[in-house]
Amino acid sequence: MPSYQAPLRDMRFVMDEMLDYPTHYARLPSGDEASPDVVSAILEEGARFARDVLLPINQSGDEEGCLLEGGRS
Repeated sequence: MPSYQAPLRDMRFVMDEMLDYPTHYARLPSGDEASPDVVSAILEEGARFARDVLLPINQSGDEEGCLLEGGRS
């Protein structure tokens, strides 16, 4: 069975080092609610969702494939 691990380390690097999200969000209304802990929890839950929910769906879709019926997409 295939496995998937979201590249959380890479995502955090891009958000923190390249985009400097804390500074950006600090300028937005209620941006202080996007604390590093909250953003980290969101990333981790998104990774879990991708691994536990989306991966199995993708596998069955790959096996079944798709079919064009009636010449329309």
